[in-house]
Amino acid sequence: MKSRGVYETPGGTVLYYAHDVLETITLDKATQRMKQKLAIDFADIVYNGQWYTPLREALSAFVDKTQETVTGDVKLKLYKGNIITAGVTSPYTLYDEEVATFDEDNVYDQKDSAGFINLFGLPIKVKAMLDAKRNNK
Repeated sequence: MKSRGVYETPGGTVLYYAHDVLETITLDKATQRMKQKLAIDFADIVYNGQWYTPLREALSAFVDKTQETVTGDVKLKLYKGNIITAGVTSPYTLYDEEVATFDEDNVYDQKDSAGFINLFGLPIKVKAMLDAKRNNK
């Protein structure tokens, strides 16, 4: 039997939002995306009453590992039902002003990007070449 009740948790919504903001500066892109994908599966497992399963334990271990460095301060503004991020800091931030620059530095060589563009663009380039071959026949 399922209940279709409506639950309002404004405090929980604000805390969840703040935690999500904190993760944006403390987790790398690949970990964030995997966590988002697995959240759907985790929710299904819990909803279906499968808490005491090896899969739920494994997913919980993943989440526990991702949260080891998720700590810091988040400032939010609440205005007419909206949550606005006003600032976020963490001792485990992945942002470094010395690296995140368009000026010359010793960390990143701008010329390196050409290799990534060629590599990630290769499937599109090959498809275009094959399409051109097919259209010329």
